Amino acid sequence: MLTTATIIILCYLLIVIFVFFYQRSLLYHPSENNYTSDKINFTYEEIYIPTSEGKKLKAWFHKKDLKQKKTLIFFHGNAGNLSNRIYKLNLIKNFDINFLIVAYRGFSGNEGNPTEAGLYQDARDALKWLNKQNVEDKQIIIYGESLGTGVSTEVAQNKKFAGIILESPFTSMVDAGKHYYFYLPVSFLLKDRYETIKKLKNIRIPILVMHGEKDKIVPFKMGKKVFLEANEPKYSYFPKEDDHMMEYNENLLEALNKFLKSI
Repeated sequence: MLTTATIIILCYLLIVIFVFFYQRSLLYHPSENNYTSDKINFTYEEIYIPTSEGKKLKAWFHKKDLKQKKTLIFFHGNAGNLSNRIYKLNLIKNFDINFLIVAYRGFSGNEGNPTEAGLYQDARDALKWLNKQNVEDKQIIIYGESLGTGVSTEVAQNKKFAGIILESPFTSMVDAGKHYYFYLPVSFLLKDRYETIKKLKNIRIPILVMHGEKDKIVPFKMGKKVFLEANEPKYSYFPKEDDHMMEYNENLLEALNKFLKSI
């Protein structure tokens, strides 16, 4: 007969095996849609950006003046589709910039399945597409939201973009995994690692880090560490009452506006 200890070990091993094979289903949630009732209050062109793999990425492009104004490229988080960011875009459109928001592979009806390497490639393909629209790197502002901060720090390394904005960033997916699954060998199991903290040394453009102190998904201490490790010039916005989905209120918009005017 199996001893209690043997049963516990077998159950633990089954959990480890399950997490290893299904971890991407735990990380990426393209069908989890929130903020679905917001109405679009900005003009945009729906485009499909060709990728180096022969696929297409759905994107929305809001243009004011590509030559005279900077262009913000928005890399979203791990859940939902483009429509879930309407409430942010309705306010971002009031700044004196153009913007492009891109859906990753597997999101918003795009082909493919999300992976760390795949999302990095999607971001690079989107940036190449912007360059082909005669938007130079020095006119591009990178904006990462949650998981998108990991994508943003990857593509911003050793580049001369105008600046980078990180909303609710994490230090690495390994650190985040250990926070939630402290009982598992996360460092050994994890496939998609998004090691943001290691890449900050290679980012030498103005950076704004925004993180709510009451974030229940990504601990605030991670955002604070990202800010502390970032190179100058750097700016922060750390509201005491905000959760992971930050409040797009007057204070946040003022922080964004000051940063945009400084670059």
